[in-house]
Amino acid sequence: MALLKVAESIKENTKKPTRYYSSKQESLVSKKLNGNKVKNSGATMFSKGDVKVKGLLTIECKTKTTSSSTITIHKDWLEKIEKESLFEGTPYSLLVFNFGPNEDNYYVLNEDLWLEFYEYLKQKHNIK
Repeated sequence: MALLKVAESIKENTKKPTRYYSSKQESLVSKKLNGNKVKNSGATMFSKGDVKVKGLLTIECKTKTTSSSTITIHKDWLEKIEKESLFEGTPYSLLVFNFGPNEDNYYVLNEDLWLEFYEYLKQKHNIK
């Protein structure tokens, strides 16, 4: 009986592969944005990004495998997704990250897209 409890405890505490957490995040982002998760993202020359919203967005997703209070955003992540967006023919790119499994996602966008969104918000709320 004790051996069974030890085996169950080990199984519960076994860390899943990084791909498990990445896939979970990508599925959530694609569902929320009505996009498509890219199969084998990062493993093919032809399809770029992790999630695509047809004709609009190419998205790179980054997640931590354990909960954390910090994450480092790398400049090359942003440059890569912007290039991939051009390659894919989408006008916008986003970086989506979170601080660990079951944590909120945060969206990083460049200034041009932010300014478009800002104008939309001002119009929506009748602010001049």
